[in-house]
Amino acid sequence: MDQEKKNAADKALEYHKYPQPGKIEVVPTKKHATQRDLGLAYSPGVAEPCNAIAEDPYKVYDYTNKQNLVAVISNGTAVLGLGDIGADASKPVMEGKALLFKIFAGVDVFDIEVDQNDPDKFIETVKNIAPTFGGINLEDIKAPEAFEIESRLKEELDIPVMHDDQHGTAIISAAALLNALELADKPIEEVNIVVSGAGSAAISCTKLYCLLGAKAENIIMLNSKGPLKKGQEKLTEQQAPFATDREVNSLADAMQGADVFVGLSVGKLVSAEMLKSMADSPIVFAMANPEPEIDYDLAMKTRDDVIMATGRSDFPNQVNNVLGFPFIFRGALDVRASQINEEMKMAAVKALAGLAKKPVPEQVNIAYGLTKLSFGKNYIIPKPFDPRLIEEVPPAVAKAAMDSGVARKHITDWEVYKGQLLDRIGNEDKITRLLTRRAKSDPKRVAYAEADHLDVLKAAQVACEEGMARPLLLGRKEVILELMETIDFDKDEVTIIDPKDDEQQDQLKRYAHELWERRKRKGITLYDAEKLMRERNYYAAMMVVAGDADAMLSGYSRAYPAVLKPVLEIIGKEPRAKIVAATNLMNTKKGPIFISDTSINVDPDATQLAQIAQMTSFAVSMFGLEPNVAMVSYTNFGASKNPSATKVKEAVKLLHEHHPDICVDGELQVDFALNKKMRHAKFPFSKLENKRVNTLIYPNLDAANSTYKLLKELNSADSIGPILLGLDLPAHVFQLGANVDEMVNMTAVAVIDAQQKAHRKKV
Repeated sequence: MDQEKKNAADKALEYHKYPQPGKIEVVPTKKHATQRDLGLAYSPGVAEPCNAIAEDPYKVYDYTNKQNLVAVISNGTAVLGLGDIGADASKPVMEGKALLFKIFAGVDVFDIEVDQNDPDKFIETVKNIAPTFGGINLEDIKAPEAFEIESRLKEELDIPVMHDDQHGTAIISAAALLNALELADKPIEEVNIVVSGAGSAAISCTKLYCLLGAKAENIIMLNSKGPLKKGQEKLTEQQAPFATDREVNSLADAMQGADVFVGLSVGKLVSAEMLKSMADSPIVFAMANPEPEIDYDLAMKTRDDVIMATGRSDFPNQVNNVLGFPFIFRGALDVRASQINEEMKMAAVKALAGLAKKPVPEQVNIAYGLTKLSFGKNYIIPKPFDPRLIEEVPPAVAKAAMDSGVARKHITDWEVYKGQLLDRIGNEDKITRLLTRRAKSDPKRVAYAEADHLDVLKAAQVACEEGMARPLLLGRKEVILELMETIDFDKDEVTIIDPKDDEQQDQLKRYAHELWERRKRKGITLYDAEKLMRERNYYAAMMVVAGDADAMLSGYSRAYPAVLKPVLEIIGKEPRAKIVAATNLMNTKKGPIFISDTSINVDPDATQLAQIAQMTSFAVSMFGLEPNVAMVSYTNFGASKNPSATKVKEAVKLLHEHHPDICVDGELQVDFALNKKMRHAKFPFSKLENKRVNTLIYPNLDAANSTYKLLKELNSADSIGPILLGLDLPAHVFQLGANVDEMVNMTAVAVIDAQQKAHRKKV
């Protein structure tokens, strides 16, 4: 194993082991602080729901978590990319699947690894534990046993059962196929389809394409030995319908004149010549992972009319099962469906296909570093980070369950249901994923002014390996090199700069002279400037000014004011800004909340508060969110004449007059700001009516700083910040003693800030 692979392996093992082994845990949903709570949770209170369920078994959905609980079950006989590794070894994969269910659709999961390869015994095991669950997701079970296991469990259980390896890929690729055929202007009933692969996923995909209208006689399916032929020995019951009597003996033969290629096999199977032999506007779904059946760049170079999808996230049109299974089960669970039938799968297909044709939210464009996604050959299926998936797919699935008669609970108000869906999803980590994704789209040079501290260096290493930044490491060179060796950080990937090193003296003098020119009429001599340049925060700030770095980060080991001073002196405010402020992004279970001003302006006046709100609003938009701003006070809408409250009222008035495009209101107490129901009941006139507030502007630093630190400590809410607002160039300051994750997140912020400022200067 080479060093790079070893490093990746070590990091994967560390991720799964610390801070506690595994990726999921069980969290109580009821109060449990008092004896009364425990008496209701267990004995004697628990007897009441037990008796109610004994009298009416259907009430198990009312009194337990069954309606939101799915089992991810595997025997580990066909783990993607790993093969038959057994039940124990498959557990990390099943835990990962559980995590995806939760973060994308709010579905709770128990992962169940069954050490049993005999289909009858496996089925018996699943049936015996099925009363615990509202649905069963079968995973990584080898064919042909997978077909029998799923078929019998669907027949014998009264809860949804789906083998995602079969149907997930089928649903996502079917949605992509519908849109690709529309772009190619080809009726599905007439196209010739080549399917490379004859396992469970390939067969499920082909069956679903036929339900959409594809003709079996127009399909050629191949396994590793060649095309499946009628009368051929050893064809399974599932493969037989797709055997052909056409005169084809190889993949190259099958590709002649084909309209569609669907690959669920192995990489580098399709040559450029094969692609050239296909019909006009060929559709190629090369879904083998990690290496597609034909390289994306090769396909694009070979034919400019190809419409292509892969299983990879670094190319357009990723066929990713996470677009399907969380949302399909979500819809099925919410109507207490007895099964996932063809109508529900078809509804998911059409919902995904339809979503790709709708205008894409700026949040998605930002996440993927794109200017403007729109329906076309490079966008035929939604992106996994599209926040609309939770609103579109589950309602479509739920409605199909109701219309097809398998729903045991009916939804009557679909708008209320969509609101409930949004409340369910795991918002707290989504913004971090979006930040990372966007930073990686255009990585920048980031100067870390304290790189001779281990945690700072670890953060730079993560940012470098994630591809979000090109680190410039400032500090004592010998210390940095020693620490890099300790953590296996390749020194060839970064630049190390020691301002006190003799090698840097020419650069230091150049920076010193520039600083002196800027501040010679503010009491600084050339000697003073040279002395200051030996201090890393001054040096890093001058690197940004000189264009030798795109952004700087500091503050891990020094007090905030000491780091902020050189930033303000050298970089200064952007031309339009009258003040510099700071906001902290808090990742909470209710979604991201921006809190301002957390670290600079001690007691801003009304005009400054309005400016802070305006700058924060712009920052929120920079993250792809629509800012809904509450100006916070201890009182509501003029109930107090105290100066602290009246300055907030005046700030709101200024914003309404001069920035009517910003959705802002106040004064508001925090609970009214964050609770839509309370706000609607008392203040239906508010401009924030029906809005989910995501930005809180506090009247002074005491309140803002205390609030964000309280959230961070009591609710374990991740904090990203302080994010500096109003600077002319990208510079940000860590909180003293920030942890590695916080510094990695701040790196993403610094990179995105640099992207934005570079774009504005071009415009």
